[in-house]
Amino acid sequence: MGRLLLIDDDPALVARQARQVFPSPEHAVDIAESGALGIETARRIRPDAVLLDLHLPDASGFDVFQAIRRIDARIPVIFITVARKADAAIEAMKQGAYDYLFKPLDLRRLREVVEGAFEVSRRMRTPAVVAEDGEADVEGAIVGSCPAMLEVYKAIGRVAAQDVPVLITGESGTGKELVAQAIYQHGPRARQPFLALNCAAIPETLLESELFGHEKGSFTGADRRRIGKFEQCNGGTLFLDEIGDMPLALQAKVLRLLQEQTFERVGGGETIHTDVRLIAATHRDLRTWSNEGRFRADLYYRLSVFTLALPPLRERGDDLRILVRHFLRRLSAEMGRDVRDLAPEAMQRLRDYPWPGNVRELQSTLKQALLQASGPVLLSRFLPESFGEPSPGSTVVEASRSRDAEVSAAGELAVTLHGSFRPEDRDVYVELHRELDRLLLPAAMEFAHGSQHQAALLLGIARQTLRQKLKQLGLHPAHQGDHEEPDGQDSAT
Repeated sequence: MGRLLLIDDDPALVARQARQVFPSPEHAVDIAESGALGIETARRIRPDAVLLDLHLPDASGFDVFQAIRRIDARIPVIFITVARKADAAIEAMKQGAYDYLFKPLDLRRLREVVEGAFEVSRRMRTPAVVAEDGEADVEGAIVGSCPAMLEVYKAIGRVAAQDVPVLITGESGTGKELVAQAIYQHGPRARQPFLALNCAAIPETLLESELFGHEKGSFTGADRRRIGKFEQCNGGTLFLDEIGDMPLALQAKVLRLLQEQTFERVGGGETIHTDVRLIAATHRDLRTWSNEGRFRADLYYRLSVFTLALPPLRERGDDLRILVRHFLRRLSAEMGRDVRDLAPEAMQRLRDYPWPGNVRELQSTLKQALLQASGPVLLSRFLPESFGEPSPGSTVVEASRSRDAEVSAAGELAVTLHGSFRPEDRDVYVELHRELDRLLLPAAMEFAHGSQHQAALLLGIARQTLRQKLKQLGLHPAHQGDHEEPDGQDSAT
């Protein structure tokens, strides 16, 4: 549930739209028709997000925004304004506003921005819970008691209070974002904003603008100034997931920011000062990548002042049983099921599986099983049909064969192109990779039985990147995948 506060002196239309997009009882929309009432309401109810009109009868929207920031800087504030009045809203974003929307409101954009604000608010306010025995029924709890996870808990305690960069490593699905949230919530900036950005989910051409912002006219389509995450999150904590996928040229700018806490917007000459704690995460081996020149060594050394490694699920021993019990209890309540236990043969199947997608895959598998379940015990036959019983050895062999086939295909393609260049040729590099994608991606999807999640793990790329490439090839990824988790969701570990 999300609680939205609308501060507008003429709220009729906007309130109707907000309640249409966010109906009760799942959500609540509160209304204040003046700045003073809006400030008092924000103090009283502590909403999950605020829609704030730029012009109010008794105060400017900017002054109301500053008052809300003093109440709780973690409340995401979204300005609503007419297009020609956007400069003040952009100026407010420099001070930490979440976003701004133009009147008349576009309902799709309203839903997108406010849902994002609700998620940011949830991340900042939900206590970081460590449940060694799995008894906590809190979404996002960090669950586990194996020796490796106990070391993770100790590491969080050691580094949280130290205002230094942190690098979290581990396979996809191990819960790196949950650990980042725990570090933030136990740190000195816990009352300041926390923003998260997945570097692999944003095209390279847009990532620099997303991080550092841009000036009006700096490139085609830049019709006004944009405030980037480093400026917007001033005083708070920024979590950069999959930083290993960040382009080398952009890594240099991030390095300078870490060293000097200064940067320039894209297309701008003004030096901007910021104060941001950076927590980064990756499933890549950045030490090896830096030795190979695929990641800047100086940035790696700067990020790895403190490195925290998360273990894969297959190495966490009896934590699997604890996690299964935790998810069964929580998901059963969410989905209206009365499943209290797991049949021994079902538990054995779960134990025999290597879990390449780690805890996120376990949560997805149990959710699918609960959809099929009847009665108080989860039987083996309720597990998804696509859930196999491969041994870790056979999985490695099959993956190795698949990679050998991919290398062979790439070699044949290189031989075909060798010696065929012409003086008028352009973009040969791009064309080569496009041809490789035409061979490699369908093969990976076939190997993964149509699962984008498994195919992305096999290829070592983000699922959003895989989906984008499939669309470019006309393979209609929306019809390829099985029942998968929405993008960007991390499960508890």
